[in-house]
This record gives sequence, C-alpha cells and structure tokens, in this order.
Amino acid sequence: MQTETGSSGSTDENAARTGVAARLRLVFFHSPTSGRCRRTEAHLAQALQRRGNHATFEVVRVNIDERPDLAERFKIDVVPTFVIVQDRRVVKRIVSPRNTLEVESALEPWLR
Repeated sequence: MQTETGSSGSTDENAARTGVAARLRLVFFHSPTSGRCRRTEAHLAQALQRRGNHATFEVVRVNIDERPDLAERFKIDVVPTFVIVQDRRVVKRIVSPRNTLEVESALEPWLR
C-alpha cells in the first residue's frame, strides 16, 4: 500500500484511521421545503447509525434551490438524490429512496 507524507502528520493519520472516509463523499441533493427530502435525510441518518458508519462518508448537503448549477452539473432531475463520489468520480446514484432499508442496501458496499 502506498502512503503519502506531508507536512501535517495528523491529516495522514486521520485518513488512515477512517479508511475510505478521506476519499468518499455522499452528496445529498435536496430541497428544504420538501417533506420527502427531510424524511430521506432521517433514513440516511438511521442507516449510518445502525452499524456505526458515521465516519464512512463525508456527507455534503446541496440545497438545489440555492445551487441549481450543481444540480445541473450532476444531472439531478429528482430530489432527494444521493450521489456517492470517490476519487472525484461518481460511483453510485440513489434516486428517491423510500425507506431506511432501501438506503442501507444501496450503501451496503461501503458499510460495515
């Protein structure tokens, strides 16, 4: 395994401790006025909490009303939508999950 050395050892240590968390982002495209988006955010929290996976993803929330440019760039047609980005590439898209089990099963490859 190849490691990088930098001026700050703590960053490298944090990346090593959290594994994929340093490179893995879960981008949550939502609208704050949507009840479905609020429920989906709760489903995500429950799925991550269930097996202690809070550090697995860096969760980035994108309000499509404030950032329509990002929604267009990621080709988001429906909210809520989760996009998993690893090493600056989209690796998975989860559109309108209906419940915690659906969120959990979609995230299964990355969960403990």
